[in-house]
Amino acid sequence: MAACAGVSTAPATAAPQVAADDAAADAPVADRRVVFPPSVQQGALVIGKVPAGSRVSHGGRDLRVTGYGTVAFGVARTEDGPVGVEVVRPDGSRETVSIAVTPRDWPIERVNGVPRGTVDPPPAIAARIAREQAAVSEARTRDEARTGFAQHFAWPVEGRISGRFGNQRIYNGTPGSAHSGMDIAASNGTPVRAPASGVVTFADDLYLTGGTVLLDHGHGVSSNFLHLSRMDVAVGDVVEQGQVIGAVGATGRATGPHLHWGMNWFDVRIDPLLVLERR
Repeated sequence: MAACAGVSTAPATAAPQVAADDAAADAPVADRRVVFPPSVQQGALVIGKVPAGSRVSHGGRDLRVTGYGTVAFGVARTEDGPVGVEVVRPDGSRETVSIAVTPRDWPIERVNGVPRGTVDPPPAIAARIAREQAAVSEARTRDEARTGFAQHFAWPVEGRISGRFGNQRIYNGTPGSAHSGMDIAASNGTPVRAPASGVVTFADDLYLTGGTVLLDHGHGVSSNFLHLSRMDVAVGDVVEQGQVIGAVGATGRATGPHLHWGMNWFDVRIDPLLVLERR
């Protein structure tokens, strides 16, 4: 959640790497094929195609299917795989898909200079943080028919990657949780744009994450944008890809101006960089 010095970086314009099948676009499949990538990395957003009208489940959850047969689900940072998908076609025939999960290394990131009250907050502040986190979690429970999740995601802001998804964070020498998103260093006030279309489900100033906006892309897939200096959208606003939703800041637990961009599939955290590379 904070800008991190000394972390390996990559430019925002790095060449994309194909991480999944070309089945990402929400377009119809003309036959009975079930198409999923044979393998994915931990933290991936999996996009698959099934015959329109099929019923699909994963991990005990029924997945929403678009009219064109596109489905999505997330793979957790800790998933050791393989993961399974059950498909029942409209004619009643069934197919089980097994997707291998490739493990990743998770380096340690040390973040110093963080205000002590945000690392070890007093009881009253801890209670506030718990309430705020519960409200954010509630905003991630929506399962809408929007199809922004199937778009080719764009960078919300250009800049140096100063913190990577999944890395273990140590704040002022105190171990914290794994980093839940990707930090992009940029100047204070730099416009932040929607990486894909969606609807705003949360917009508020929170203790740890400062200016915070959640954008629901449909089918349980959402983005969160933290530490904003300005929020230009409100709950219920429908935004298009590339629309300005706020500005880079250093609000909340942050050591300098940057955008923390996180993504979820419901409560499963996924890596925005893998989503960008899935082209």
